[in-house]
Amino acid sequence: MEPNVMDIITKTLITVGVMKYLRNYLETSVRLPQWDIILKYAWVGVLILIGLATAFSINIINDKFYYLLLFIVAYIIYQSRDYRSARLLMVAVSPMLAFVILNDSLKFLTPQFYQSYNSFFSFAESFTIFWLLGFGIYAQKQNKREKLQKIKDDEERRLLEAQKNELEFLVSERTAEITKQKEELESTLAKLKATQDQLIQSEKLASLGELTAGIAHEIQNPLNFVNNFAELSVELVKELNDEITKNTIDKDLIENLMHDLTQNQEKINHHGKRASSIVKGMLEHSRKSTGVKEPTDINALADEYLRLSYHGLRAKDKDFNATMETHFETPLSKVEVIPQDMGRVLLNLINNAFYAVSQKAKTLRSLSAEQQIENNRELYEPTVTVSTRYLAPPLGLKGAGCVEIRVKDNGIGMPDSVKAKVFQPFFTTKPTGQGTGLGLSISYDIVTKGHGGTLEVNTKEGEYTEFIIKLP
Repeated sequence: MEPNVMDIITKTLITVGVMKYLRNYLETSVRLPQWDIILKYAWVGVLILIGLATAFSINIINDKFYYLLLFIVAYIIYQSRDYRSARLLMVAVSPMLAFVILNDSLKFLTPQFYQSYNSFFSFAESFTIFWLLGFGIYAQKQNKREKLQKIKDDEERRLLEAQKNELEFLVSERTAEITKQKEELESTLAKLKATQDQLIQSEKLASLGELTAGIAHEIQNPLNFVNNFAELSVELVKELNDEITKNTIDKDLIENLMHDLTQNQEKINHHGKRASSIVKGMLEHSRKSTGVKEPTDINALADEYLRLSYHGLRAKDKDFNATMETHFETPLSKVEVIPQDMGRVLLNLINNAFYAVSQKAKTLRSLSAEQQIENNRELYEPTVTVSTRYLAPPLGLKGAGCVEIRVKDNGIGMPDSVKAKVFQPFFTTKPTGQGTGLGLSISYDIVTKGHGGTLEVNTKEGEYTEFIIKLP
């Protein structure tokens, strides 16, 4: 049977259209690149078949060819089964594929049965064609929606990528800025630490100067007594020699002179020992500067630094005078402290107390006695009080309790704004050049961090300030 050329051309064009449709629908260039080449150049093979069919009058492109083509299409769709649109297309093709297999099988195996139900199979074939067309259209629409969604997703992805790049650029800029600021802060911190070290050293030197002045003044007193009684003793010895050379000796006078001379020697010995004990104590204090805690008599330590602070201030200001009061609980158990560090704390607090009463005294000095009585009800007497006591642990709590040291003055006091900052490093209310603002900060660290105690302050502006140390 000679082939109908127009029929062949029509079927060939349909075949080429199906191949192109599959390429676009399944995006084989991305998903199945090996099949894409075959589908892309399938029209060449179709043209060759047309040529052969025309030249040799052979009906090559028949139903069996299209059945084969249908199976190839189904296989290609199956290869893209991970693609949702491909699964929809498979649903569209599957009924026709099943019908072709069943139809040809029955036609070959049971021709009589097939002929008996020929109308049914014709209906089934029509149904599969309509199914293919209907579901194919639905799949095409779904495919377009997915492609539009993909385009939208790609656009959003590009926008996100652009935003990500912009954010990365901003982050890199900010990181560079932060790094620069960090380097500047580290440089500033290094300078601050160097300045702090210098100020701490200045504070130490200032404390040492005050301590040295106090020691010098403390030693000066017994030395003055020694010198005075030594001069008196020399005069007594001269009177004694003059009396001995006389022809008539006054025994009563000689006895009085010997008695006075003995007393002078005893006083010289007493004040010499006093000066020696001061020197010995300071040498011992210097030798023990090891930073090791040891049992310490807090009463003796507080009394020693109270006197040293007072005499140190007197050495700098001859007009200054103040009353020193001590209220020491006795007996008081020794406390494990670093003596030189705790001495430094006490010296600092007591120095501040004397400074406060000194400032108040200078302020009131210009007032007359009547004005002082009118303003203060009584004449102002600068007073610094140092007291100690043992505090037992609260009821129900185990422990050894603590020792409390109070340093109180009736000076200028502090407002609440100053009280809140008094332990901050570099904060000072003293005029420039008279304070570094590190004394109380260092004292707070020594008491709290070095000894596990507490350092608090109670004050009322214009009336008093009291520092309270509690040592476990």
